Amino acid sequence: MEQSSLTAISPLDGRYARKCQPLRELFSEYGLIRFRTLVEVRWLQYLAAHPGIPEVPELSPVVSDFLNNLVDNFSADDARKVKDIEKTTNHDVKAVEYFIGERFGDSAELNALKPFLHFACTSEDINNTSYALMLRHGRNEQILPALREVKGKLHALSHATAEMPMLSRTHGQTASPTTLGKEIANVIYRLDRQMQLLADVPPLAKINGAVGNFNAHCVAYPDVDWAAASEEFVTSLGLVYNPYTTQIEPHDWMAEYCDALARINTILIDLARDIWGYISLGYFKQRRVENEVGSSTMPHKVNPIDFENAEGNLGLANSLLGHFSTKLPISRWQRDLTDSTVQRNFGSAAGYSFLAYQSLLGGLSRLEPDANRLNEDLENRWELLAEPVQTVMRKHGVADAYEQLKSLTRGEAITGEVMAQFIEGLDLPDADKAVLAKLTPSNYIGIAVQLTKELES
Repeated sequence: MEQSSLTAISPLDGRYARKCQPLRELFSEYGLIRFRTLVEVRWLQYLAAHPGIPEVPELSPVVSDFLNNLVDNFSADDARKVKDIEKTTNHDVKAVEYFIGERFGDSAELNALKPFLHFACTSEDINNTSYALMLRHGRNEQILPALREVKGKLHALSHATAEMPMLSRTHGQTASPTTLGKEIANVIYRLDRQMQLLADVPPLAKINGAVGNFNAHCVAYPDVDWAAASEEFVTSLGLVYNPYTTQIEPHDWMAEYCDALARINTILIDLARDIWGYISLGYFKQRRVENEVGSSTMPHKVNPIDFENAEGNLGLANSLLGHFSTKLPISRWQRDLTDSTVQRNFGSAAGYSFLAYQSLLGGLSRLEPDANRLNEDLENRWELLAEPVQTVMRKHGVADAYEQLKSLTRGEAITGEVMAQFIEGLDLPDADKAVLAKLTPSNYIGIAVQLTKELES
């Protein structure tokens, strides 16, 4: 059967292929091969520039330009050539080395460099560095920008609804009022903190040989400070050097990265479920899209599908991220290959996350708060004022304040008149009674408006 979006096994490459397009250059196999090529070329360039390795010829401007172009203009056709070579080698990293060697052609100057392609490297020197670049670029160029867009949309909605009173529900029961904007502000603050933690995860890498001790390096060039050289090379790529590894970089930082992203996704699942509930209560309406069908049989429906899709895809992403976090830091002895097949699925976790962020953006763009519906739920909830009344009574030493309000309100439908009569009969200073008398379910919101407006975007 011909391979196409209709025959793709994963919906990321089928139904949702267009939405995931921005991730392909980084998280696809093409992206991995491109990063491997970059690392191999940069290592060769580094060796040529190192004064302690005179056998590597100094690179002429022509050769330097050739190598840089090999990286900068790496194409899908180049990746296919690497895959063709892999059919013979049955080794993906060695195929990249051979591809670069083949590109040297008949040039004597380039062919003099061939012995130093992949010099003293194990495959994992190239792989761990390539995946570190993949995850760093993916985070900085795609994931965090998409999350900032979601956060920006939430911030605008939060400020627009900062003064819109809303009935709270704790344990699913009516509770002290808040504002719609303040509830969204809570999510923004959580997101902001976790996004910073994700941004701060250092992408570690190593290039230290078969078991992490520079064994072959030291035999070939005993006078070179290989630990310093390795650190200099790794940091030149914008990564953080890990000096203590086996054959593999132990992937602890990848677990930190996955955990941080999963925490962000969990916050967004919480958001999606809450907004779904608020839509169900009528607190939000959804803008209709012309010609869109909500139900195949019920013409009136405008379903909250964006938030449902987001929740589902965030769950898929977190299932993968959780497996990465617990599996990748574990390797038998100096290495096994169980990490290799797992790491190839980084793109799936990124894809499901990214897809969910697009759904959230779409859903948030369609929301219209309904102030009348919000007020309707608050109008007849005078029992909510039991909290401030008993608190002021406590202030003035009324020992059974809680019990009095419990007797008055628990399980009862309290009207404004009933609450006013109760307050009027209290033995409290007139000033305090006046404050309580002005309270309504809609204005008993503390400093919710202030907190919402103070939150940075």
